[in-house]
Amino acid sequence: MTLLAVAVSGRGVVDPEQPVVHADDEGFLRGRGAFETMRVYAGRPFRLGDHIARLRSSATRLGLPPLDAGEIEALSAQALEAAGVGEAFLRLYATPGREGSGDPLLLALVGALPADLEELRARGIGLVSVSLGLDVSGSWPLGGVKSMSYAVNMMAVDVARDQGGDDALFLAQGRIVLECPTSNIWWRRGSTLFTPSLELGILAGVTRAVALERLPALGYELQEGVFEVGALAGAEEAFTSSSVREVMPAVALDGKPIGDGAPGAAARALQGELRRLATSAP
Repeated sequence: MTLLAVAVSGRGVVDPEQPVVHADDEGFLRGRGAFETMRVYAGRPFRLGDHIARLRSSATRLGLPPLDAGEIEALSAQALEAAGVGEAFLRLYATPGREGSGDPLLLALVGALPADLEELRARGIGLVSVSLGLDVSGSWPLGGVKSMSYAVNMMAVDVARDQGGDDALFLAQGRIVLECPTSNIWWRRGSTLFTPSLELGILAGVTRAVALERLPALGYELQEGVFEVGALAGAEEAFTSSSVREVMPAVALDGKPIGDGAPGAAARALQGELRRLATSAP
């Protein structure tokens, strides 16, 4: 990640090369903290209010003191102004701060987008299934929380890449489709799109919500539910959705093509609609 700007609660904009987190911050000590990442278009973070709302919800679930939305907005604006770029990503962090201090830490980071995003979108990504061994009740403590405890997610990506894939697909009980480490998963049969239900404890992605809003206008029906991996493997096309990667075609699962092994029509339509919304005047 190439950092372009950093803003810190109580300090404002700081040099990105200077340390800003103490060694006894609970985010570092215990991974106790929440974060959000969103894409910036023409200098404006897309759906900032939705991301702040989810950050505050995650922080509450993790037992952090209440976060002030106005402070987060101000910190974000400072970081974006300091970065001075139109296209980037904005990442927000919230931790309890130094152990026992009772003074939460907020960080706003602006970074450069990955250079290979459009190349990946043109060819599509390969997924490798990774079983989490979870039940499907959605009752695990951090279900739906965007926590800083991302070790499992990143290890899953490593597993996928070691097997020749680009990203991992989490399965519960070895067969129930959940999500990818940093994105939601979708697939299509005919004019119907399928995606796992939030009741499974997956993350309620902001880009996922945008897609749900726009599907009817694009001529697609939706089914949310509990699906086995065979339904995805036998689909006509598949894709993931996330803030930074946007709508990313998924063209293979465990080394076998999904559909004809090429990006599909639904992914193209949703990507175009997402870009239209994100780049239109607020």
